[in-house]
Amino acid sequence: MDLVAKIKAGQARAGVVGLGYVGLPLAVELAESGLTVVGIDVNQQKVDQLNAGHSYILDVPSERVAPLVDSGRLSATTDFSAVADLDTINICVPTPLRKTREPDLSFVVDSIKAIAEHMHSGQLLVLESTTYPGTTEELVAPMLVEVGLMPGVDVELAFSPERTDPGNKSYSTKTIPKVVGGMTEKANEAACALYGRCIDTVVPVSSPKVAEMVKLLENTFRAVNIALANEMAMLCASFKVDVWEVIDAAATKPFGFMPFYPGPGLGGHCIPVDPHYLTWKARAEGFEPRFIELAGQINAQKPQFCLGRISDVLNDRGLPLKGAKILALGVAYKRDTNDVRESPALDVMTLLTVKGAVIEYSDPLVGSIRFGAGALDSVALTPEKIAEADAVLLLTDHAGFDLAMVEKHARVVIDTRNAFRAFKSEKIVRI
Repeated sequence: MDLVAKIKAGQARAGVVGLGYVGLPLAVELAESGLTVVGIDVNQQKVDQLNAGHSYILDVPSERVAPLVDSGRLSATTDFSAVADLDTINICVPTPLRKTREPDLSFVVDSIKAIAEHMHSGQLLVLESTTYPGTTEELVAPMLVEVGLMPGVDVELAFSPERTDPGNKSYSTKTIPKVVGGMTEKANEAACALYGRCIDTVVPVSSPKVAEMVKLLENTFRAVNIALANEMAMLCASFKVDVWEVIDAAATKPFGFMPFYPGPGLGGHCIPVDPHYLTWKARAEGFEPRFIELAGQINAQKPQFCLGRISDVLNDRGLPLKGAKILALGVAYKRDTNDVRESPALDVMTLLTVKGAVIEYSDPLVGSIRFGAGALDSVALTPEKIAEADAVLLLTDHAGFDLAMVEKHARVVIDTRNAFRAFKSEKIVRI
């Protein structure tokens, strides 16, 4: 039976390398589709938790994981030799930036090296990690050739960008359309068959490079428009105009406008990072992506702007920033998730600490954090704790926050997310 038929018949064994925010949800969806799935991760703690039926990702409850583990449909290991028994392998490892803001593909390279040692003819390899256009064909394919596996002849190779959105209650791995770009028609067919088992809509494109570019366009689109919203927020502050009122009114236009909203900065695993992959590759091709780089500079300024506005709010109340007790609400990069990667909340808190403010934070989903040179544990959000603070600073709007209690007991609330829009109170300052 060939690979495509094996996948469609549910007889293929699937592997997912990297069991984080992208890999674990995918592994669960594949297992629930009827495939036997092996997750591979270098983190022994994650492997142990998964094999015990426990999930460490908020979007994937343990109630989904445990039955799959008990039935043998889902297991995890740190041993890459498991690849030899698989038919498909999806790579879902991080692709961060170096300190120089250049792409760091070390996790991808290390994973492929470990995988290639155990691959054999007839398998499908799909890279999901966000990267620059050309990675699949210029980096991954040659690494397979080095071990005697020719893509399109011995094995099939494709790229399919992850589109995970932690905390999103409306869209999940299953319901978000999946773009697939294979090096050959057979690769596209095999990858589409694999994703078609567990994802509602699969969108094939002509090549891995197109699929790689799709991901970068999606996130650069958001980065650029968020930069516009952040710049408008800074401009409106100088005009003494409420940017949130401006955006809400503009959003009533039924055509030609899509609302984006400002915040304390830009966070998450994709949007602050992905445009740098695109600009790095663009410069390597002799193209200067000035518009995209300008957006990055604007977004990077926002935490410093927030520091200035917080200082102004305290000063208006006769309080110096140095020594002020500030209770920060929410440290994740977005609401209803425990993901603190690139979180602007941490940047703002670091700047406040450097200026001498005394910071505590409360986040029902993030128990402890490291920021700047220090570490903190979350405190319970109580009337007493709120009243102790000189100011309550909302940085992430979790649904679990009792905003009415905060408004009642706080001396002043500085809101960076427009969470307190329903409150008509002089205590609330939106920045």
